[in-house]
Amino acid sequence: MLKQIILLVSLTFGAVFSTNVFADTISPLPLKQRAEVVDELLQQRVQKLLPELMRKADIDMWVLISREYNEDPVLKTFLPSDWLSARRRTILLIHDPGEDKNLETLAIARYDVGEVFKSAWNPEQQPDQWKRLAQIIAERNPASIAINQSKDFAQADGITATDKELFMAALPDNLDSKIVSAEPLAVSWLEQRTEAELPYYRDAVKLAHQIIAKGFSSKVISVGETTTEDLQWWFRERAAQENLPVWFHPSVSVQRINDPQPGHPRSTGVTIQHGDLLHVDFGITYLRLNTDTQQHAYVLKEDESDAPDTLKQALANANQLQDILTTQFEETRSGNEILLAALEQAKNKGLEPMIYTHPIGYYGHGSGPTIGMWDKQHAIPGGGEYPLFSNTAYSIELNNKTTFEDKTITIMLEEDAFFDGDGVSYLNGRQQSFHLID
Repeated sequence: MLKQIILLVSLTFGAVFSTNVFADTISPLPLKQRAEVVDELLQQRVQKLLPELMRKADIDMWVLISREYNEDPVLKTFLPSDWLSARRRTILLIHDPGEDKNLETLAIARYDVGEVFKSAWNPEQQPDQWKRLAQIIAERNPASIAINQSKDFAQADGITATDKELFMAALPDNLDSKIVSAEPLAVSWLEQRTEAELPYYRDAVKLAHQIIAKGFSSKVISVGETTTEDLQWWFRERAAQENLPVWFHPSVSVQRINDPQPGHPRSTGVTIQHGDLLHVDFGITYLRLNTDTQQHAYVLKEDESDAPDTLKQALANANQLQDILTTQFEETRSGNEILLAALEQAKNKGLEPMIYTHPIGYYGHGSGPTIGMWDKQHAIPGGGEYPLFSNTAYSIELNNKTTFEDKTITIMLEEDAFFDGDGVSYLNGRQQSFHLID
């Protein structure tokens, strides 16, 4: 089934986006097919990717614990597509027996958790769930027992105080010293993308681009009537119509060249007018993969057929900053090293850069190397020290200011991209010309 759906995606996937015109469009899969894709991708990740990640992190047992509606962010990614939350207390155990044997994937639950995690608890034989978990661990006697606690990465810090307390109380005393943080494993699991996922990730970004293109058009915007708030809610409604959840409320802002301070976008109570430079920040979730996109549109004046040359130069400068940043991506370099090198190179080129790029994948603001923050254009402890690995995805998020005739325009771009170890490629191209609205 997965191969058939991938083929369908590849046949419908269109040309790389570089303008506001799409040669073709795609539609999201029906919900039932989406569920099939999610489940098959999960099975492939567990079978093919997870053993490699566990051995790289030198972890031979991973225990994930959550209660219903208070899910560990990592455990959520292991749930089958038709589980919208954990059930009661859900405990998953992943054990690597070594010697090239398959992973054991067990659920200390009354029933299987999807096709991946097989039930290993019969309450009629052992009524205490914690005692059964301790028994399974003791039988395997792992060298390390990893739980999701982390100082630097929130998504790898999912075990609650209560669950940890109960877990430690249930363990035999001789196993206490084997508890370790699962941080390196959890972050790797969250950030690594597989070859099978990429066609769907490209599709997710294309769907986001399509919605932006329609929103930034005269089909949606009536100049002199539509407000930025109207447009924000249109993006929200459009995503909902396609059963594409947004992971943050869309934002739309305006810059006006004739304003005293045109480089300061305004978003509240603004009616869109001719000559406005519009900006959107928009992100959807599709097949558990998240997008994060920022693009611009120009509202033509009555005597214009294209954006002014000054604005086009400002966009070109921001594209140049994207290129400077992505050429700094090298495996094992830290986020801080990439940030500082890119900022230095951009400033030497005469740009006015600000870089705040982040990992993306299962979560919009994902785990992995932090490459600047909008309010921290310097080395960042913790996440900024984390190294770059291949087969990971990023939102190339940044802005650049361009000054002309004593006025400054800020171009804020964000496009999703994939790093394969050799270089960065955009999942559905990037914006290199403005959406034009007449």
